[in-house]
Amino acid sequence: MSEFIEIYGAREHNLKNIDVQIPRDKLVVITGLSGSGKSSLAFDTIYAEGQRRYIETFSAYARQFLGGLERPDVDKIEGLSPVISIEQKTTSKSPRSTVGTITEIYDFLRLLYARASIAYSYNTGEKMVSYTDQQIHDLIREKYANKKIALLSPLIRSRKGHYRELFEQVSKKGYMEVRVNGEIKDITPGMRLDRYKTHDIELVIDKMILNDRISENRLMNSIEVAMQQGENILMVLDYETNEALFYSRNLMCPSTGISYPTPEPNTFSFNSPKGACSTCNGLGNLNEIDTEKLFPNPKLSFKKGMIPILDEIKNTTRIRKQIESIYVKYGEQLDTPFEKLNKNLIQDLMYGLNETVDVKLKFADVNKVYKINFEGLIPYFNEILKDKTHTAYRTVYKNLAKNIVCPECDGNRLHKEALHFKIDNKHIAEIANYDLQSLLNWINVLDKKLNKNQKKIALEVLKEIKTRLVFLLDVGLNYLSINRPAGSLSGGEAQRIRLATQIGSQLVNVLYILDEPSIGLHQKDNQKLIDSLKKLRDIGNSVLVVEHDKDMILEADHVIDIGPKAGRKGGEIVWQGAPKDLENADTLTAAYLNGTKKIEIPQTKREGNGKSLKLIGATGNNLKNVDLEIPLGKLVVITGVSGSGKSTLISNTLYPILSKHFYRAEKEPLPYEKIEG
Repeated sequence: MSEFIEIYGAREHNLKNIDVQIPRDKLVVITGLSGSGKSSLAFDTIYAEGQRRYIETFSAYARQFLGGLERPDVDKIEGLSPVISIEQKTTSKSPRSTVGTITEIYDFLRLLYARASIAYSYNTGEKMVSYTDQQIHDLIREKYANKKIALLSPLIRSRKGHYRELFEQVSKKGYMEVRVNGEIKDITPGMRLDRYKTHDIELVIDKMILNDRISENRLMNSIEVAMQQGENILMVLDYETNEALFYSRNLMCPSTGISYPTPEPNTFSFNSPKGACSTCNGLGNLNEIDTEKLFPNPKLSFKKGMIPILDEIKNTTRIRKQIESIYVKYGEQLDTPFEKLNKNLIQDLMYGLNETVDVKLKFADVNKVYKINFEGLIPYFNEILKDKTHTAYRTVYKNLAKNIVCPECDGNRLHKEALHFKIDNKHIAEIANYDLQSLLNWINVLDKKLNKNQKKIALEVLKEIKTRLVFLLDVGLNYLSINRPAGSLSGGEAQRIRLATQIGSQLVNVLYILDEPSIGLHQKDNQKLIDSLKKLRDIGNSVLVVEHDKDMILEADHVIDIGPKAGRKGGEIVWQGAPKDLENADTLTAAYLNGTKKIEIPQTKREGNGKSLKLIGATGNNLKNVDLEIPLGKLVVITGVSGSGKSTLISNTLYPILSKHFYRAEKEPLPYEKIEG
């Protein structure tokens, strides 16, 4: 195999028919001015040709679905390996995609919890138990020896209904008795319960005095039938004490009888119906109506547009008439400003009213009856928010919606059963909230907290999780958590995650091309990134990096400087060789490296206008009640280590506040106390 990737006659974009040899199995940096042609060479020529050759290996039938890739404007490229591009672009914007799902760490955590966790009852906190039929048989024999018992199958638990059809159905199967709300009754023709009350119903399978005359077969058969009728749960009733105990083939609470299905990896997936919270569908948050947006101007009356959303959607005649009827009930005029309205009237407007109002008309000695059957503005618009196909959905979402944490799962995305499977007394959502360094620390000490059986199951899974975590830490991402939404990652963070994933894949004889991977990375983490790229090289790959960073240039095996300037004045190889020789070269890059040229710091700084902007009590993400004062009329820089909270403070808190104030933007800022100035 050739020692070089050889490019002849590259003319893509502003490249001036260049020829270049790039050493294989080395860390090579392409540097130069912005716009000089670095990406044109690396991505639009080398990567594009690699992709085209890869697609040409497919059959003609497959290629017709992929579409053809145009050949880059180059005469010839020799010695080209399979190419993988790790560009600086954000990952999926889907709210269902997280750092954990991208890196597969969460997939392995789900497997760990499905196989090695301990289940607890969400009612009592007790450890859940499960038995085989033989174990149940032995436990009943031991506990109820010489006692009169009944074996029952739970059918209904704490639900309303008359259940006439249920009684008819079990009667046809030959059963004679049921236990209703703690009392055993004969099933009679037409038997029914109070449909408006909640009931517990168990089917009586067998009664016996558990002595030596009861055969093993009878008890075992009764257990099997009870399990079949009760969906793998049976109840044993002690006639002497009237106490009932539950036994189940599934995981079951020994006190209350609630059971969980056998856990699977999908049980812990917020992207699966088996694991997702049913209220928020696994998103962790909900849209609901913001009452402040419903009545934005308290000085306006109903006649003058107190509820502006009603003017923006169609078919509001019924709602307007109902609102007018509520005004009549309280004797209020339609031109009364919102701030002067009766508080009970406002409550009825928001949450509804169902009654008949008899009003005596002032201009005649007669009464008029108003029938008010109004669901309320809040429930009405909330129903629209739940139906994305509704014609008014976009308008209501844009004008009234606010995002809140799901009250059912408290933002954990999973249903309550999944959150009661624990390892080291922690459920999977708690672990997903750890930053990656804390997660690795927990994994490292976990084997000391597992029992022998758990250790045997978890060994290989923990090894996979640990390997992936180490790769992510090596590229300086220790501050991320695995539940961090993929859409909130910067381009540099997303690129470093893909880099860590590629290192973990252990591919060899591949050409990796990266686009400024150091962007957004603090200098303290720069060496970690460089070491990761060297690791990728050392396992047998060629690494080509488009980069401006001084440390990266000096640590490379080979440097290609493209210039001399940008645009039409660029596109040429102005220097190529070992980094130690670059400082002596006659290029713009070399001039800044050797100090011949530098960015001069001005002697006098801007004085500003004497005013400042004060943000007080910012607490979003990892911010600890931060107070910030920014002088106006100056160039202000926010700096700090990666993950310290810079973007949270400026991009996610301050910017949305100002954007909302000046441009009526809809994006909600992260929590803060107040802003001044």
